[in-house]
Amino acid sequence: MAQTSQPVSVRQASATVRMLPWLGLALALFVADQFTKSLILDAYSSLGQGTYVTGFFNIVRAHNLGAAFSFLASESGWQRWFFTGIGVAAALFIVWMLRAHAGQKLFSFALACILSGALGNVIDRIRHGYVVDFLDFHYGGWHFPAFNVADSAITVGAACLILDELLRMRRAALKN
Repeated sequence: MAQTSQPVSVRQASATVRMLPWLGLALALFVADQFTKSLILDAYSSLGQGTYVTGFFNIVRAHNLGAAFSFLASESGWQRWFFTGIGVAAALFIVWMLRAHAGQKLFSFALACILSGALGNVIDRIRHGYVVDFLDFHYGGWHFPAFNVADSAITVGAACLILDELLRMRRAALKN
């Protein structure tokens, strides 16, 4: 109630301060993503080069021209800018959501993870024309599509969004 009596500029400043930790988390994940991709590009000079790690995991240089699971990767090139635009739009929307909901810890954690991943992959598309992937899990000759830290952050964020919504629904049901 007291917050509504504050001038708009004070509420806006407060919202900005509350979202700073989440933007810091997003920045840390973004830096980790870009750093690991840089290591891969430096260590492996050509596409497909890799290192055996275990019987189910390799590090391999892979390029994804599409989206998740190489969706639209075989298209003529328009998908690079399409997915870049979607990533930028998603990042802007997420920052807006973070500003409005920074006090909701699990929700904001999820958004920060997704924000870092979206921006990490957008930067790859702009710089290289593809997303650098390198984590290769496999079993019995079948390989899960290679992925990276950004993809992992997006996946963790999406799982946390689902968990947050389930918890919200449970709280609402317990109130009734």
